[in-house]
Parts: sequence; C-alpha cells; structure tokens
Amino acid sequence: MKSKIRKCVVCGEYTLKEVCEKCGSATKNPKPPRFSPKDPYGKYRRMMKYGRDRNTRV
Repeated sequence: MKSKIRKCVVCGEYTLKEVCEKCGSATKNPKPPRFSPKDPYGKYRRMMKYGRDRNTRV
C-alpha cells in the first residue's frame, strides 16, 4: 500500500495535499524508494546524483 502522507519541502510540515497549506510550497513523499539489488535504473540515478565524471575512469 502506498503512503498518502506528504511532507513539505520548505517548512517540514506533514499533510495529505500536494501543496502545503502553511507556506504554499510543494510537498513530496517522505519515504525513500524501496531498495532492490536488481535495480535496472540505479546506474542512471547515480549519474544524476554524482555527475557523469564519477563513472568514468582516468
């Protein structure tokens, strides 16, 4: 079951809505994605997080 609770990016307030009622900024799901050792997109997420230079060898 997917969680419906969301957390405001700016003020840290928890809500069920897409937009925070307190400050008006966007909310996101507070839980990290589930880990899988067979993750087919892990390579691309690491490239976006750390940059392309980390995967190249000198």
